[in-house]
Amino acid sequence: MGQRTEDMAATDITKNPALGGPAIVLVSPQLGENIGKTARAMYNFGLTDLRMVTPRDGWPNAKAVSAASGADRVIDTARLFDRVEDALGDLHFIYATTARERDMVKLVMTPEAAARDMRLKAEDGLRTGILFGGERAGLSNDDVVLANVMIKVPANPAFASLNLAQAVLVMAYEWFKTGDTSPAERLDRGRTRPANAQEMQGLFGHLEVELDQAGFLFPPEKRPAMVRNLRNMLQRAGLTEQDVRTLRGVITALAQGRSRRR
Repeated sequence: MGQRTEDMAATDITKNPALGGPAIVLVSPQLGENIGKTARAMYNFGLTDLRMVTPRDGWPNAKAVSAASGADRVIDTARLFDRVEDALGDLHFIYATTARERDMVKLVMTPEAAARDMRLKAEDGLRTGILFGGERAGLSNDDVVLANVMIKVPANPAFASLNLAQAVLVMAYEWFKTGDTSPAERLDRGRTRPANAQEMQGLFGHLEVELDQAGFLFPPEKRPAMVRNLRNMLQRAGLTEQDVRTLRGVITALAQGRSRRR
């Protein structure tokens, strides 16, 4: 399909996909490439229910398949509809994305708030969907009136219009985030592990012997405080087992260099 190697760098087909979530309904999308990029954005965050109303360039579309970069599950199960009403028929709650003001009274949510709302409805067994307009003009007021809620992405007020795949990506990410349990931050140690107490004590002892030899821990009455400060500094660093081995190698190399210079 012309797929680049870097497109697949973070893809692991041995892992179970995270699936489910709201339907993504594209109303009169134009370019096949944009539909494919939308499918890719959906599958990145576990959405698979793609519905299209009268795509301009027809369906199936080879350009969409290429741009999807492996999100075949979304492309292969995409459904076509002649009317927006038909695409929404089985949904219990509908959200319409828009970047401009509408002359109607309707609840407006941010993507984050809407995603939380969708998650709660999904937990109650309700089906939800998000309407996205075509690339040129977005949704019409007749489309928006079919929705229960409007979604507006906080963006630069002088340049607030997102392209189709971007808009879908924002909503798909916010949806996925509501069910994600990843810690806000973590240390990636690769294949090593945190150093244990015995390894740390070995590092302390090794360092202190060589510092004594070098005359650093002087005068004697200040040595205990200096040792405590050094140990506390190293303990605070959160060293890995590999870090300890590297530091001990550095200490050994410095000590041997000092011996050769004598």
